[in-house]
Amino acid sequence: MNKFELHNIDIIIMVVYAIFIVGYGLYHAKRKNSEEYFLAGRNMLWPIVGISLFAANISSSTLVGLASSAFQTDTHVFNYEWFAAVVLVFFAIFFLPFYLRSKVYTMPEFLERRYDSRSRYYFSFITVVGNVLIDTAAALYVGSIILQLMFPNIGSGTIIAILALAAAAYTIPGGLNSVIHTEVLQAILLVIGSIILTWFALDKVGGWSAMMSGLDARAAAGEFADKGLQSSQEVLSMFRPSGQNLGDFLMGTGEGVDGFMPWTGLVLGVPILGFYFWANNQFMVQRVLGAKDLNHGRWGALFAGLLKLPVVFFMVIPGTLAILMYSEMDISGMKYIEAGEICRNLKDCPNATYPLLLFDLLPTGLLGLVLAGLLAAMMSSISATFNSASTLVTMDFVNKFRPGMTSEQLVRTGQIVTLILVVLASLWAPRIAEFGSLWEYLQKVLAYICPPVAAVFIVGLFWKRANATGAFAALIAGFVLGGVIVASVVATRGENANPPAFLEFINNIHFLHQTFYLFTICAIIQIIVSLATAPPPADKVRDYTWRKEMISAETEELQGLPWYKNYRILSVLLLIVTAIIVWIFR
Repeated sequence: MNKFELHNIDIIIMVVYAIFIVGYGLYHAKRKNSEEYFLAGRNMLWPIVGISLFAANISSSTLVGLASSAFQTDTHVFNYEWFAAVVLVFFAIFFLPFYLRSKVYTMPEFLERRYDSRSRYYFSFITVVGNVLIDTAAALYVGSIILQLMFPNIGSGTIIAILALAAAAYTIPGGLNSVIHTEVLQAILLVIGSIILTWFALDKVGGWSAMMSGLDARAAAGEFADKGLQSSQEVLSMFRPSGQNLGDFLMGTGEGVDGFMPWTGLVLGVPILGFYFWANNQFMVQRVLGAKDLNHGRWGALFAGLLKLPVVFFMVIPGTLAILMYSEMDISGMKYIEAGEICRNLKDCPNATYPLLLFDLLPTGLLGLVLAGLLAAMMSSISATFNSASTLVTMDFVNKFRPGMTSEQLVRTGQIVTLILVVLASLWAPRIAEFGSLWEYLQKVLAYICPPVAAVFIVGLFWKRANATGAFAALIAGFVLGGVIVASVVATRGENANPPAFLEFINNIHFLHQTFYLFTICAIIQIIVSLATAPPPADKVRDYTWRKEMISAETEELQGLPWYKNYRILSVLLLIVTAIIVWIFR
C-alpha cells in the first residue's frame, strides 16, 4: 500500500473538531468545590452514566486491540466484552448500593471504611500505578500509532506529548464533568464511525456469506492450522479448546490448548479481571459515584452492559474481515514502525489493523470525521485516567495527611497531580511496543494487579468475619506473588534466557489461570489470617457487609415501580440478551 496522505478536507475537519472538543470540555467544567471537580456534583442521570461507562471502556486502545486480536483469529476476545454485562449485573445488585450510600470519593476510601487505612493506601497506590501503566499509557500509545501513519516524520515521543497536553488542556481546569460530557460525545461518534467502517468492510468482501466462505477457504488451505481452526464457525467461535489432560486443564497451556483464551481461562480468569475492572477500578466506578441516586447508578450500569453487546459486530468483525483483505498486503509504504522497524505486513504488526481499515476504506471527509472522533476519544480516555488518578492521589493521600485543606486547595492539588501524571504516562507509553499485541499487554498487566484487590472486596462484602489484618495480608501476599509472576516473564524473555525451573513453570501457566490462582491464594490467606486475629468492629460489618434482610427490604421498595424502572427485571432481560449473543457465536 502506498504511503497514506490525508486530504486537506480531512485535516481541516480534524483540527476543527479538536478545537471544538477542548472548548466543549471547558464549557462543562465544574470546579467550585471538590465534589463537583472530582465527582461532577453527584448529579449524573442514568443515560450519561451508562454512555460514559461505555465510552471509558470502548476507547481508542480498545478499538485497536479488538481489531488486532480479531485479525489474528482471536475473535473470542469478545468474551471480555459480553462478560462485562454479567459483571455489571452483579455490580448493580451487590456492590453499587454500598458505594453510593457511603458517599465515598474513591474505591480505596471504601476499602478503608470496610477495613482500615493500610488497605486504602496500598490499593490507592496500586490503582494510580495501574492508571498510568494501563489506561493512560495505552491510549497515548494508540494515538502515536495512528498519528505516525499520517505524519511519519514526527517522532512517537513528540506525538505522545502533544496528545497528553491536549487532553490535559480541559481535564486540569474542568474535572470529571468535563471528562464525562466529552466522553459521551466521543462514544456516539466512535460507534457511528465503527458501524460505517463495518459496512464498508463487508461491502468490500461481498457481504457476510462471502466472509464466511472466504474464511472457510483459508481454513481449508491450512492458514489457521497453527491455532487448530478448520472452519469459519471455529474462527468466530467464543469457546476454544483447553487440552486433553489434567495438566493442560490446570496450566491452561499445552498441545491443543488455545493460547489466547482457552475456555477454562474464560471460566476462571475473565470474571476476576472483569470484576476488578468494572466494580473496583476507580477509573470506571468514579462515573457511577457521580450518579444522581442509586436507581440512576443501577440503570446506568445496566445500560453500559447492554451497549457492550453489539461490539462484536462493529468492532471485532472488522478485524476478522481484515484477514481476507490485508493478510498478503505489503504495508511498508505506510511507514508504520514497531520495535524500531518498519512493518512489512499486518501479521508482523497486527496493531496496525484498525488504522489500515480506516485509511483504506473510508472516503475523504468521512475519514477525517472518524479520525477526529478516534483521536478525540484518545484524548477523552487519557483525560479520564488523569482525573481518576488525580482524585486518588488528592483524596487518599493529600487530604489524609493535610485534612484541613479547603475544597479550592484540593482542586488545585488535583490539577497539579494531573500535570505530573501527564509526564509519567508520556514517558512510559513508548515502551508498550516491547510487549507485542496491545490487547495482550492490557490484559496481562491487569492479571498481575487485580486478583488480590478483587479477593479483598468480594470476601469483605460477603463474609462478616473478614478483618483488616486479613485484608492487608492478602494484598501484600498478592503484591509479592504478582512480582514473582512478572519476574517469570522477564526471566524467560529472549533467546538466551536460562531461568530457574520454578520461574519457567510459573511463566508456562496461562495468564488467565494465573489470575485465578492468585485470586484463590489471596482469598485463602485473608480467611486464614482473619480467623487467627480479632474479629472486625461491629460498624465495619453492619454498614459494609451484605445481609439477607436487604433483599426483602429492597423488594418492598421496588413494588411501586413499573417494570422498566425495576432494575431486577432489567437485569434479567440483559442476561437473556447476553445469552442469545453468546449462543449465536458459540
